[in-house]
Amino acid sequence: MSSTTTIAQRLAQVNFRPSGFDYMRLVLAAGVIYAHAMLLTGTKTPWHATVNSAQGILITLIVPMFFALSGFLVAGSLERTRTLVSFLGLRVFRIMPALNVEVILSAVILGSLFTTLPLREYFAHAQFYNYFWNMLGHVQYHLPGVYEANPLTSVNGQMWTVPYELVCYVILSVLAITGVFKNRRWLLAFMALYYAAQIANTVLRPNPGYGGAGGSTVVMAFVAGLLIYRYRDKLSWSLGMATAASGLTVSLICFVPNGIRFTALPLAYVTAYLGLLNPPRNGTVLSGDYSYGMYLYAYPIQQAVVALFPEHRNWYFNFAVSLPLAVAFACFSWWCVEKPVMDRKGVLRDLEDWYIKNVRVGRLRPQ
Repeated sequence: MSSTTTIAQRLAQVNFRPSGFDYMRLVLAAGVIYAHAMLLTGTKTPWHATVNSAQGILITLIVPMFFALSGFLVAGSLERTRTLVSFLGLRVFRIMPALNVEVILSAVILGSLFTTLPLREYFAHAQFYNYFWNMLGHVQYHLPGVYEANPLTSVNGQMWTVPYELVCYVILSVLAITGVFKNRRWLLAFMALYYAAQIANTVLRPNPGYGGAGGSTVVMAFVAGLLIYRYRDKLSWSLGMATAASGLTVSLICFVPNGIRFTALPLAYVTAYLGLLNPPRNGTVLSGDYSYGMYLYAYPIQQAVVALFPEHRNWYFNFAVSLPLAVAFACFSWWCVEKPVMDRKGVLRDLEDWYIKNVRVGRLRPQ
């Protein structure tokens, strides 16, 4: 492929549906399970303490890549929608149903199986009811008496990203309403301000003992994904550029204090490059979008494996058992929850038509 091919041209070449993004989501979701297998079993130094190793760097980049991927793809979704009504409605349809089902199953079924409390006390406990705040993105990590003997006692540590996903959509909505998203020079200026804020954040709040990606970092990766998409007609889709961006990303992590905070743009480019690869589609593997369900269900499943097999608390046993179980629950989530909801997105079109006719257009045109 010629290095002069732009990202926009590459999108057209693959009919705006490259398989690379689909495969990447699955690989990243499996990577999260792998990282959590080490963390939850307590059999290896936590990954963030070995961030400068090849393994540590790859693990550190998983969640920021998820957010960069999301930013690139939802930027296209925003351009294709007429109003924020359908755009935000699609985000709600995609995120909330599966999240709510996972929260209910964790609290009612998994919690009742693994709690050390009598069931009557468990279901009456305030912590049990507080757990359902997760359905609205207000994260609660624990259930009463659940996983108390595990090295870590959180039921759903993976949910730390959910509030930041919601923040991303709020930011994108504001950028759209104010015209910043449409005017890509303003969007570039917004990215520059974000970088300046990260420099100030690092100066004022250095955290030399931690090399992982925090909330501001993953949101920044999302914004970088937006920017890469908006400049898609100017940026080459180039292996050379992707290699250079990868080298810059690794160098920032290894040689700059809290360098992960500054990797957003090069990492977003690498993510877009890989996503625009188009290997042959496997009809079974890509029969549904299973990555979100894998991400949601894996952590509580992994904790259950830790609790059930205390004599096998090592990362490879946990990973080997948990991965197929997470895939099975992800298939259930896609076919029984996520896809049926997405199939009803025509409701959003009807709501948007009503909004355009009675609210937006009605207020702009004098009677």
